[in-house]
Amino acid sequence: MERGDQGPPFSNVLNSIEMQAFITPLFGVIGLVLAAIIFFDIKKQSAGGGKAEKIAEKIHHGAMVFMTREFKLIALFAIALGLALFLFQKPEYRGPQSIAFFMGCLASSAAGYIGMKTATLANVRTCVAANETGPARALKIAFSGGAVMGLTVAAMGLLGLGTLFAFYSESPAHKDHLPEILEGFAMGASLVALFYRVGGGIFTKAADVGTDLVGKVEAGIPEDDPRNPGVIADNVGDNVGDVAGMGSDIFESYCGAQIATVAIAASSGAAYAAQIGASESMLMQLPLILTTVGIVCSVLGILMVNISAGKNPALALRIGTIGAAALFIIAAFGVTSFFGLSAKLGVAVLCGSIGGVIIGLITEHYTGGKPIRTIASQGETGVATLVICGLSVGLQSVVLPILTIAATLYGSYECAGLYGVGLAAIGMLGTVGITMAIDAYGPIADNAGGIAEMAEMGDKTREITDSLDVVGNTTAAIGKGFAIGAAGLAALALITAFIQKTGISLDLASPDSLRYFFVGLLIGGAVPFFNGSLTMDAVGKAAGSMIEEIRRQFKAEPGILKGTVEPDSNRCIDIATKAATKSMIGPALLAVGTPIVVGFGFNFIGAEGAQAGAKTLAGCLIGALLGCVLLALFMSNAGGAWDNAKKHVEDGNNGGKGSDTHSASIVGDTVGDPLKDTSGPSMNILINVMAIVSLVIAGLL
Repeated sequence: MERGDQGPPFSNVLNSIEMQAFITPLFGVIGLVLAAIIFFDIKKQSAGGGKAEKIAEKIHHGAMVFMTREFKLIALFAIALGLALFLFQKPEYRGPQSIAFFMGCLASSAAGYIGMKTATLANVRTCVAANETGPARALKIAFSGGAVMGLTVAAMGLLGLGTLFAFYSESPAHKDHLPEILEGFAMGASLVALFYRVGGGIFTKAADVGTDLVGKVEAGIPEDDPRNPGVIADNVGDNVGDVAGMGSDIFESYCGAQIATVAIAASSGAAYAAQIGASESMLMQLPLILTTVGIVCSVLGILMVNISAGKNPALALRIGTIGAAALFIIAAFGVTSFFGLSAKLGVAVLCGSIGGVIIGLITEHYTGGKPIRTIASQGETGVATLVICGLSVGLQSVVLPILTIAATLYGSYECAGLYGVGLAAIGMLGTVGITMAIDAYGPIADNAGGIAEMAEMGDKTREITDSLDVVGNTTAAIGKGFAIGAAGLAALALITAFIQKTGISLDLASPDSLRYFFVGLLIGGAVPFFNGSLTMDAVGKAAGSMIEEIRRQFKAEPGILKGTVEPDSNRCIDIATKAATKSMIGPALLAVGTPIVVGFGFNFIGAEGAQAGAKTLAGCLIGALLGCVLLALFMSNAGGAWDNAKKHVEDGNNGGKGSDTHSASIVGDTVGDPLKDTSGPSMNILINVMAIVSLVIAGLL
């Protein structure tokens, strides 16, 4: 690959392929080493022994059961798709693309497995630390568990993409097809994310809804009461859905944003590169350079949290997040200056970073501010008014994030054209290490509270874990908002790359362009709603099976509720696992199959030479993008608001626990659970899978 001719002498050295051959994969390895050090430090902490450790082992076992079945299903789909790539893709790059695809599958699977393994170790150790030491130590352990997930996600992305970039960019036979090869990696990551995030979401909400309705509402026992057969499954769900699932979700967007930016750079040509004082090779390398810098900023952010752990937990996490983002923005301008590039590229990165922070703050307001108190107060007049108010809050919460994404898009495009859009996505995802760490902290803290309750560690311990959990609920809600914004921006970059790659002209003055584009727009707009229906129906049916099983156990063995007989939690885990794996088939086929059917189908029936398939698919992707982002924001924020409104009531407000308002809030939370943890997050996966599959098949249309 050619060397850049711009900038100071040192930049000319680093501008060469050795930059990617050494530095990016090296930092990926360093990230994994740091994650390993933190992992073994967590493992050394006391697990308490006795009842707490026994409960934690049950949670770990259940999580491994789910992961094993998911691996088997993923393997079948991966083999089928990998074989299809090798058989039907262009011969110039089908072999390397297939290899990259399997690498993406392995990298995402490894990140999810490591993250969940760590979470199931950290939960009980957080609980024990809260009981024996206090909140500061408990916070450090819970956050350290999240940090392993965050660093692993970032490091696996750098290692995988950096290695592929280095190897194939120096290959005479493949260097001209580097973007296509990297697209295979993104497709592999997307496939795994589809199963982890959606399958995990179905599992966790089936367990959560079933456990709450029978335990809290019917039997009148506390949320984490060990007498409830579904409690262990509920705790398992926190790990498979909110740790492994969220990790794979963010990993997909993280890799997709980098690959889309590389593809846009490759398609922009030498003339564009010259305008901003760069070589084409430099523009292709820049996304990986920025994310390499980003993992360093994430590590510094993690250190900030640990240093501030003795303070207010929410403040400590905020210091780490904002600190890492600020360092990354400064570093981005430093990188562009060092390589002699236009400062406008740094501004594009800045647009994405600020956009991510704003979306997070807006999400925090709607899921943790005044709106939840309004929802709780509406519960005083019954379930109906509480649900209506939650729907209103969810709908309203969509507006400002969408405007933020629009502003980010406009600003980044003004700075650097379509390439700037890709850089904005990089800006939003650059510090994924700390972002993912804070998000994964939430389910670890939640699990710690559940273990404390089941192990009967007393009110003082439960107060500490509850305080950590409250912060975790907020960070989880913010994380979902961030994930939606990141997924939307990453998908937009991928769609941009698709349009550039196909070379289509969406001339609105052309009747043919209008016909194909708008037909695709309507098809794409319908897809998210069908996906939402499939995932909601899956949760409903799985929760129904869970409810029947819990009721059966209570009826068959009265000693369970008396506390003299141990419930069969393995049966509940098995029900949720089977339901999740079975229900994944439909959403997986929809996400992968829609671009293939639309693209090749309209190529077949459209006018010859009209690029009917590509134009229709472009419209389909844009329609799906809008539908996915809108639905994801509405579902996630409405569900989060209902959840925190319930917790607001349980804190003693609006009648407190046991009141009619509390009963109404439980119903609202139950309705919101599959929205915020299953159907909403599935939209992120859906649009990214559709976009990357479209980009992979673009050369065949």
